[in-house]
Amino acid sequence: MINTSRSRIIVIVTLALAFVAAIIAIGLGSVYISIPDILSTIFGSAAKAVNATIIWDIRLPRVLLAMIIGANIAVSGALLQAVMGNPLADSGLTGVTSGAAACVLVIMLAAPQYTEFIPIAAFVGGLIAAGIVYALAWRRTGISPITIILSGVAVNALCGGLIGLLTIMYSDRLPAAVQWLNGSLAAKGNNALMMVFPYAIAGWILSFFAIRKANIIRLGDQVASNLGENVDRIRILLSLLAVFLAAISVAAIGMIGFVGLVVPHMARLLVGSDYKFLLPMSMGLGALVLLIADTGGRTLFAPLDIPAGILMAVIGGPYFLYLMRKKAF
Repeated sequence: MINTSRSRIIVIVTLALAFVAAIIAIGLGSVYISIPDILSTIFGSAAKAVNATIIWDIRLPRVLLAMIIGANIAVSGALLQAVMGNPLADSGLTGVTSGAAACVLVIMLAAPQYTEFIPIAAFVGGLIAAGIVYALAWRRTGISPITIILSGVAVNALCGGLIGLLTIMYSDRLPAAVQWLNGSLAAKGNNALMMVFPYAIAGWILSFFAIRKANIIRLGDQVASNLGENVDRIRILLSLLAVFLAAISVAAIGMIGFVGLVVPHMARLLVGSDYKFLLPMSMGLGALVLLIADTGGRTLFAPLDIPAGILMAVIGGPYFLYLMRKKAF
């Protein structure tokens, strides 16, 4: 049993670390900006014009976007793990990410005149993918964890085939979508941030209202039914929320894998399975992890800007194999 006070302290420390990491990340790049200069620019005291342009127009929007997307995907993964009853479930492995990406790519390549519908397309694609996986994994006795993984593999393969077909058919338009396919935050500014921010706030608020339901569903179908809860309705509502958070993230920066798997698992080890702490911990840790991945991608390999999605795949793939090896499902 993990102590409540300890869990609360860990969550607060994680959120503080994310804030500190954000300040440091803003200063790193081809032009180094010291922390005092960053703080003076952000909080309105005298600042160099060059620093102000770099911070407000380039680095701060990217840092905030990385943190918001990381929090979104981590919370989505945590909710899906409650719905599926499987600590290995996340938006990537269950096909939600690839489903959303396939629908977004249809608009980006085949119908670019309808780009304003990208968030809706992402949500619909993710919802269809989640519905297929849920339908295949459901049994009268409950949801089979192994079937979730196998169904997710099948859906990912199907969506991957569609993505491959689109890239071949519209190869002349592909350069604009290459970085998006790899989950890159390069050149993402205030427009992308403003697109995601209101949806993210709404999703986070709904997620905190869903904490009690997530705690109930993780106890098992029988216990939840005995408490008078409609298990199927809870699963549907939590799934819709998880897909919504994952879909708006895909719409903004593309496919980011393994954040929804790695982060909730790490959070669970630190603060336990109570969603009262697991959800804010996943949010803070997700923001921190993706921020580190993006900052590392743009600074460690300069002048190259390696997409955060690639770094997360390099880190998350081995971690997933480790969890499989430890039979954490």
